[in-house]
Amino acid sequence: MNTPNASPPLSRLLELTADAVAAVRAGRSLTDVLAACPPAARAGTQALTFTVMRRLGAATAVREIVAPRNPPPTVDGLLTSAIALLWADPNPPYPDHTLVDQAVTAARHKAPAASGFINAVLRRFIRERDALIEQATRQPLGAWNHPLWWIERVRHDWPAQWQPLLREAQQHPPMALRANSRRTRVADYLARLQAAGLAAHTVPGFEQAIVLAQPCPVERLPGFAQGEVSVQDLSAQHAAPLLLGAGLAKGARVLDACAAPGGKTAHLLELADLDLLALDADPQRLARVGEGLQRLGLAARSQVGDGRRPADWWDGQPFDAILLDAPCSASGIVRRHPDIRWLRRPEDIGALARTQAELLAALWPLLKPGGRLLYATCSIFKSEGSAQIDAFLQRMPPDGARLDPVSPGHLLPLADNQGHSPEAALADGFYYALLHKPSA
Repeated sequence: MNTPNASPPLSRLLELTADAVAAVRAGRSLTDVLAACPPAARAGTQALTFTVMRRLGAATAVREIVAPRNPPPTVDGLLTSAIALLWADPNPPYPDHTLVDQAVTAARHKAPAASGFINAVLRRFIRERDALIEQATRQPLGAWNHPLWWIERVRHDWPAQWQPLLREAQQHPPMALRANSRRTRVADYLARLQAAGLAAHTVPGFEQAIVLAQPCPVERLPGFAQGEVSVQDLSAQHAAPLLLGAGLAKGARVLDACAAPGGKTAHLLELADLDLLALDADPQRLARVGEGLQRLGLAARSQVGDGRRPADWWDGQPFDAILLDAPCSASGIVRRHPDIRWLRRPEDIGALARTQAELLAALWPLLKPGGRLLYATCSIFKSEGSAQIDAFLQRMPPDGARLDPVSPGHLLPLADNQGHSPEAALADGFYYALLHKPSA
C-alpha cells in the first residue's frame, strides 16, 4: 500500500522534471519551480533536474540532430530530460530500458500523441549514443553546457582559466557549515556531527567553518533547529571577518544592504555586538532574514527599501560600516544553481552592473568619515567585480576612497586560486573589495 510520503514513480518524476525544464526555458527560477513541487516528489525531482540542467546544452544539441523540428515545450522538455539522463555515465541514474519505458509512460500522460515519437528518438539515441554524443560535443554548447555568450564572457575575462572554470561549474559543490560561535564551539559541534554519523572536518583559515564529507538535509544536522549551525559556503564566510576587520566598537551602526537571505547578516551578529540594519527591497525575502536570525538567537533592525534610494528609508545617521552584497549574475554559484546559466541573458549583465554602480554611488555618502564599505558579488564576471570597483574609484575625487590591500578580489572556484585547503579552493566564485572612507 502506498503511504502519503512514498516517492512517486519515475514516470511522475520525469513529468515534473520536464515541466521544470520548460519553466526554466521560459525564464522561471528552478528554486521557485521546485518549491511548488509536491513534497513527496521534491527531492527526486531536484536530483533529476539538477542532472538535466548540467547536461542541457549537450542534450539540446542531440535533440536538434535527431529531431530538427522544435517539438512543443512540454514534449521538448521531456525529450531533452530523458536524453540528458541517458547520457554516457559510469554510474547512470537508471538502466536505459527503465528510463525509456518511464519516459514513454510520462509522455502518454502528458502528451499522448507524442509517445511514439519520444520512444523512437530515445531508442535511436541509445543505439547511436557514442556517435551522437561525439557530434553534439563538437559545438561549444554541447561541449561546455553553457550558453555561447556565457562561454565567450568567461573566456574573455579569464583567458588562462576559462576551460577549468566551465568544467568546475559542472561539479557538485561541497556542503559547508558555519558554527554559531554564540551557541557552540567548532570542536564540540564537529564531535556532535561524528556522533550522528556525519563525517566532517574543519578548514584551515576559516574559524567557524565545517565541511561535510557528503551533503545531507538540514534536518539531519544536530542542533540546526536550535540555531547551533547554518549552511554557508566558504567564500561567503569571508564577508563578516573582512568587514569587521580588527573590530568595530560595541554598538557600531552597520548597514547590511541587500541583506536577504541573511547568511552574512547572521555571521556579523555572531561575531560582534552591532546596531545592525538589515535592508532589502523584497519584503518576502527580508522576512526570511528575520526567521533565520530568530533561529540563531540574534536580533537586528529590518527595513524594506531600495539601497539606491536612501531618502525612502535612511534616518540620516551615518553608518560605521556597510556591507553591500550587491545583486549580480550569480555566475559564481552556478554549481549550486545549475539553472542560472540558462536563465541569464547577455543584456542582464549590463543591467546588473548599472544597478551595482547605482548602489555604490547611493550608499557611499551614508558612510561615516573613517568608515568602511565591503562590496561583494557572487560572480566571476569582471564587470561585476574588479571593473566595477575600478570605475567607482576613478569616479571618486583624489583620496576620496581607498581600496584596502586585504581585499581578496576575485575568488575563483579553482584549486590554484585561494591558497587554503582543497575545499576552500573549490568554494563558490566571489568578488570582495573593502573600501575605506578617509577620516574628516
